[in-house]
Amino acid sequence: MRAIPREIWVLLSANVVIALGYGLIAPALPAFARSFDVGVGAASVIVSAFAAMRLVFAPVGGRLVSRLGERRIYLTGLVIVSASTLACAFAQSYWQLLLFRAAGGIGSTMFTVSALALLIRLAPAEIRGRASGFFSAGFLMGSITGPLIGGALVGFGLRMPFVVYAIALIVASLVVATLLRGVGGRPVVDASAPVVEPLSFVEALRDSAYRAILTSNFTQGFASMGVRVALVPLFVVDADGLDESPALAGVLLAVYAAGNVVAILAAGRLSDRFGRKPLMLPGLAIMAASTLVLGFSGTIVLAGLLSFAAGIGSGLFAPTHQASLADLLSVRGQGGTALAAFQMTSDIGAVSGPVVAGYVAQSAGFGPAFLLTGVVPLVALGFWSVARETAPVRSGAASPSATDGV
Repeated sequence: MRAIPREIWVLLSANVVIALGYGLIAPALPAFARSFDVGVGAASVIVSAFAAMRLVFAPVGGRLVSRLGERRIYLTGLVIVSASTLACAFAQSYWQLLLFRAAGGIGSTMFTVSALALLIRLAPAEIRGRASGFFSAGFLMGSITGPLIGGALVGFGLRMPFVVYAIALIVASLVVATLLRGVGGRPVVDASAPVVEPLSFVEALRDSAYRAILTSNFTQGFASMGVRVALVPLFVVDADGLDESPALAGVLLAVYAAGNVVAILAAGRLSDRFGRKPLMLPGLAIMAASTLVLGFSGTIVLAGLLSFAAGIGSGLFAPTHQASLADLLSVRGQGGTALAAFQMTSDIGAVSGPVVAGYVAQSAGFGPAFLLTGVVPLVALGFWSVARETAPVRSGAASPSATDGV
């Protein structure tokens, strides 16, 4: 079996560091916001503000990658998030925290879009699923340890995790700057060669697979990146029958990430062998079923088991739809609006999820909030059930083009 390129291992290592830092602040962020005497809804908006700026800046990020290259945009994004996170540690009011956290969303979309563009460029077609799986696993390995360490750091104050996260991002930028020299630079224009424009959003939207990819990516943003990060810590601390400590909220987030890793380690290899849809369909179904009933958990043990199951579902479909996107976009250059739109759907979910579910939780309780969240993967499941398969044939032939399927 073909080896994964060294450059992808570098991205994987950077993902571990980035996710470690992100996980550090996940248990502290809602509680830090609540410390400024705001309600559950306002605390959830802090999570949404970060995603909102990612959403606004995503089209610009795609164009910057096309013009300046992936590596430069990746490093700039890491520095921006590091600076904004350090500023959060010194916030003196809710509005300052909201402003500083939102500013970090600009840098986050820069390194996210550029990292995905690098993965699409560097991963050989026949191991695209496996490369996407390892790529996602790198992020999730950090997500497992991050909340555990972050929960412990809360004991030293709610500001401490932000300081540690800022330092982690500086480490990640040094890793990428040192080990990815000469990769993902400014595109070289060959006047004698035909101009190949990156795949546009309008072109890609004609493809049933791309439409399905957008719905599952929205699910990832809404349920995993939005509602879970914003509401699970509040659910653990405030829900009737639980009333646990913020440190246990970090444990529950880590349990979810552990389920992710268990599934991801198998999903990438299996999707290369059997195709993308055989992994997407059960993954979305498992996540939907476990999320629908999570808010009615009466004990922390049951909540942990359901979180682990949801993590397995997400671990089956998250790297697999990323590999399917790479199948579609790999032949059409750097960046582009189709790639930016993919990122935007996740951010739309991450923006709307905490706001909508947070409002439902505040007005009707956590049970209805997670019930609503569980409907989202069910919708994505419907789109994937009628989508075409994008994986290359076992002989190694190229993937079907984005305009082949409707």
